[in-house]
Amino acid sequence: MASLVKTHFHLAIDSLRRNRGRTFLSALGIAIGVASIVLILSLTGSIDKLITTNSDKANANLILVRPSNGKDTTSSIIDELTSSNQYVKSNLTISDIQTISKVENVSAIAPIAISNAAITIGERTHDSVNVVATSTDLPNIINIQLKNGQFLDNTLRDNVAVLGYKAAMSLFGGTEAITKTFTYNGQQFMVVGVLEEIDDPINFNGVDFDSSIIINLDFASTFESSIQIQQIDIRTATTDSVDGTIESIRSKLVEAKHSNSGFEIISSKEASHPAGSLLNIISNMLTIVASISLIVGGVGIMNIMLVSVSERTREIGIRKAVGASSGNILLQFLFESMILSIMGGIMGFAFGYIGAFLISLISPFAPHISWGILGITGGVSLAVGILFGMYPAIKAARKDPIVSLKFYR
Repeated sequence: MASLVKTHFHLAIDSLRRNRGRTFLSALGIAIGVASIVLILSLTGSIDKLITTNSDKANANLILVRPSNGKDTTSSIIDELTSSNQYVKSNLTISDIQTISKVENVSAIAPIAISNAAITIGERTHDSVNVVATSTDLPNIINIQLKNGQFLDNTLRDNVAVLGYKAAMSLFGGTEAITKTFTYNGQQFMVVGVLEEIDDPINFNGVDFDSSIIINLDFASTFESSIQIQQIDIRTATTDSVDGTIESIRSKLVEAKHSNSGFEIISSKEASHPAGSLLNIISNMLTIVASISLIVGGVGIMNIMLVSVSERTREIGIRKAVGASSGNILLQFLFESMILSIMGGIMGFAFGYIGAFLISLISPFAPHISWGILGITGGVSLAVGILFGMYPAIKAARKDPIVSLKFYR
């Protein structure tokens, strides 16, 4: 049996070598489909890894308080992900922050209030600048590092600000922006710090801190009465106290607000679930779309194999005349189809990762390489080869040897 398989393999290789151009173009059709799938799985895998990183041990003791529109967001991923419109009518207040800060095991608390406004630097006005109002505890909750200066501090005067790396570059042409001033909402602010560039594009706050101006929420509330708190980040003293702290915060807020609606309290693990679930849905849908090109490639293989069967009709007749069975003929042509498809799979795997690497040069997502993707690539390639090679192989196996011997090309 092993000798027979080896013979079929060598015959298939010899046949493919005789038509190198046709072989390459047929394999290329499969390669394009496989490359598309590898590219999708690699990039979505890297994004999923970033989401997972945000809910790892470093954030295991993180609690988020968010506005809620009262819907049961656990029942639908789409509802959960589109619930950002509830932030427009947030009922979270500064008094809620004070209430939460008194809860046992709360070690740090940072509200997040975002506005998109114009700021003035000298005679120039910059429209649509992202301004984040928060507290001095923010660096204790999320991973942000200072490049120059210092972060917001209670010992400083109120009208100071910290710039994200990109904000400093855009507004002041560099990161040496300490002591420079700007005007926001009629108030003059002085820059006291500039953040290091942030590599991680995904965070629980949905804020691009790189492109933001950070100011003190307590001060912002004195001149901006309609300020909206989109989220309150809380870090507990220990990971073991998260569940108990969530219940304590919920109890205190219900008591203060006289209502258990209008807000939700979740852990970092729960916060990452909707994004991860949607990513899986998108990845699966894109993979299905990319699989269409595999079908096209498979049809190309079938067409080439049918042409090959027609060209080698006399060869089939001779083989049958000297004792080859229909099963032997079927396996010979099926081996050719499988080898052709696997060659395309190998090419596609390489093309896919080259594409993922090139995309990583202009994006923050590094290519995700795993044995799972390799296994999917190999399995899909083999399946396409068998599926689309079966009909030509059966057609070759069913040829009448006498009629085949009369065939002249």
